[in-house]
Amino acid sequence: MKVVAFNGSPRREGNTFLLLRTVLEEVEKAGATTEVVQLAGRNLRGCTACGKCKQNKDRRCSVTQDDLNACLEKMLAADAILLGSPVYFTDLTPSMKALIDRAGYVSRANGDLFRRKVGAAVVAARRAGAIRTFDTLNHFFLVGQMIVPGSSYWNVGIGREIGDVLQDAEGIETMRTLGRNIAWLLERLAKE
Repeated sequence: MKVVAFNGSPRREGNTFLLLRTVLEEVEKAGATTEVVQLAGRNLRGCTACGKCKQNKDRRCSVTQDDLNACLEKMLAADAILLGSPVYFTDLTPSMKALIDRAGYVSRANGDLFRRKVGAAVVAARRAGAIRTFDTLNHFFLVGQMIVPGSSYWNVGIGREIGDVLQDAEGIETMRTLGRNIAWLLERLAKE
């Protein structure tokens, strides 16, 4: 079992990272290998709508001057994909939006490459916009025919300063439950 988490926060080890690590600790207990990919510092731009991925059908984006294809390879190699973003002006960060737009387009253009992989969204919020961000991330999974496990509440942690989410007891327990549910689901899918 391999789980890759993408941290869409410009703060490499901020609240979004802490929430993702909480989820990953639970799947690691079940024997999964995990990796966190930091989008901060990566060169990711939005989709150019060139349509070449649909023509080429080579499981890659034709724009090769940035880091999208490296991220896409990690997604394709994983059994489960976590997408984490803080809330920026009531939605996800631009780097996360670029990742899901382009990876989603390549996936759909190549026969739904993420079909039946497990996918889960994780959101860090100061106050508002968490559900909209959570919803945006989940649309990526659902349109890609992915399997989205639930948790004990929405996968949101509340905090402003780095580390504040660790004081959100309900948010942390939600992340732990999510991690256990991902591990359970991956074990069941491996038996198929």
